[in-house]
Amino acid sequence: MDPLNAARMGMMFATRKLEQAAGNVARFGTELGQDVDITREMVATIEAKTAFKANAQVVRIADEMWDSLLELQKD
Repeated sequence: MDPLNAARMGMMFATRKLEQAAGNVARFGTELGQDVDITREMVATIEAKTAFKANAQVVRIADEMWDSLLELQKD
């Protein structure tokens, strides 16, 4: 699997995890959210944010590498 595809999949996974945690937080304090552990959901939010940032960094570095390769090829 190439790094860009892996990063894309990681970003999609992090987005789904964040959406799920946000939905659980929104239910917190309601009758439907009696089983929601707000601490666990906040940790899940931080994990998703960190994973998304890490995968975005992979995309940025891959872009810089491609730019460098294209510059070398021009010369």
